[in-house]
Amino acid sequence: MNAIVLAILVMVGLCLARVSVVFSLVVAALVGGLWAGMSVDQVISAFNDGLGGGATVALAYATLGAFAVALSRTGITAMVSDKALAWVGARRGAGEQTAPGGVKWLLFVALILVGAASGTVVPVHIAFIPILVPPLLGLMNMLQLDRRAVACVITFSITIMYMTTPVGFGTIFLNDILTNSVNQAGAELGMQVTTAMAPKAMLLPALGMLLGLLVAVLFSYRRPRGYQSPLNEVKQDKASRPQLSRKQLMMIGVAIVGALVVQLTTGSMVLGGLLGFALLSMNGLFKWKDQDDVFTQGMRLMALIGFIMIAASGFAGVMKASGAIPELVTGSGALIGNNPGLAALVMLLVGLFITMGIGSSFSTIPIIAAIYVPLAISFGFSPLATLALVGTAGALGDAGSPASDSTLGPTAGLNADGQHDHIRDSVIPTFIHYNIPLILFGWIAAQVL
Repeated sequence: MNAIVLAILVMVGLCLARVSVVFSLVVAALVGGLWAGMSVDQVISAFNDGLGGGATVALAYATLGAFAVALSRTGITAMVSDKALAWVGARRGAGEQTAPGGVKWLLFVALILVGAASGTVVPVHIAFIPILVPPLLGLMNMLQLDRRAVACVITFSITIMYMTTPVGFGTIFLNDILTNSVNQAGAELGMQVTTAMAPKAMLLPALGMLLGLLVAVLFSYRRPRGYQSPLNEVKQDKASRPQLSRKQLMMIGVAIVGALVVQLTTGSMVLGGLLGFALLSMNGLFKWKDQDDVFTQGMRLMALIGFIMIAASGFAGVMKASGAIPELVTGSGALIGNNPGLAALVMLLVGLFITMGIGSSFSTIPIIAAIYVPLAISFGFSPLATLALVGTAGALGDAGSPASDSTLGPTAGLNADGQHDHIRDSVIPTFIHYNIPLILFGWIAAQVL
């Protein structure tokens, strides 16, 4: 058995057994490295070398978590939640039975729009989730909304845009990574692609994502699901909540805009989060001496995501050092024969395994493009079909990996009250509803493009 396949099976098995994702990644890396013939010292060295790749992202998310907690301390998120709850309650009191259903769809649309903006025009990625989602848990409970559906909606919103739109993170994925990787691998073989081709190639796989979303919200998780009231949803008179003055509302707006501007101009989420936190700490809604407590709470909010990303980077380092990735592709190629249809399917499945372990489609594509492009050319796939194969193979697993920010982000928001399990309520639902359609539509794209 290939070392990567074994390592992924070990990781998934441990996660399903409710073992910590961080522990599962470390054990899986050790098992995979030893199975590939590496010594314990080599595994540890490769794991340590890979850790640095996740440290920057972990620090950025910790800082944004502090900004999120500071923002919630101002009372702005509670105010928005109160208004939403009061509106639903008033509609119910008026006997409008269709109101809850309308609110549910309005909530889904709002989350999709915010998630789409977070990867394009306002590239904060998953940092909006712990700010926006926890205050809405009370509304979701009132609607008896299945949070697995919400997890699918959020994952769709933060994934679909970079797959199809060359703006923000989409520019990085489609132009800087996918197009450049294919061109580098195909330069000596006569295959060149343009940046305009990448969105067209990823359109059919994206339709697969849309189909999975519709199945999730219309069929799989449409029935009501009860939750206990969140711990932070204590009944509290509105008079006892801090009343925001116009000046304080302006300061909150300045903090949010300032954090975004700094991030866009410097490219640093850390600096953006720090500026936003600093500005909010000056608005008078929490004391200066409480800064350390607020910052610590925010770091704790995103600590799990940070540690998982660091561990995933170490896992990826071991898998790369083991040499098992080319071996996996070569071994799969021996089973294909001269069947292009089977070749496309095998390449997609191999991409799924690789991305499941690494946890990032952005990091996967440069690894597999060097191997996939010559293989695709040998089977006669067109440049568009090759882009679709490489892009889909990279995106596969991003939505269903325990170590992916596409699943960690929704969990960070929906589990604020401890009632949303990362594996069973985020990973498994998104894996089923997105990876299966991606394989199907990615395969179709390889045949028709």
